[in-house]
Amino acid sequence: MSKVDQLKAEIERLSDNESAEIYRWMSEREWENWDRQIEADSKAGKLDFLVREALEAKSKGKLKEL
Repeated sequence: MSKVDQLKAEIERLSDNESAEIYRWMSEREWENWDRQIEADSKAGKLDFLVREALEAKSKGKLKEL
């Protein structure tokens, strides 16, 4: 049995409250990973096209007020 299968089996034995706690922890972890990836992509210049698109839209008066 793989480690993941063992973890799944253990998770299935958790109470609803314990399961919710695991879900929250995994969700927070995923958001932290996402934040790190966005930061790395930004530093690498992979998101520069978004700034260019926004500046172009602004110069053409296509931006909407929030």
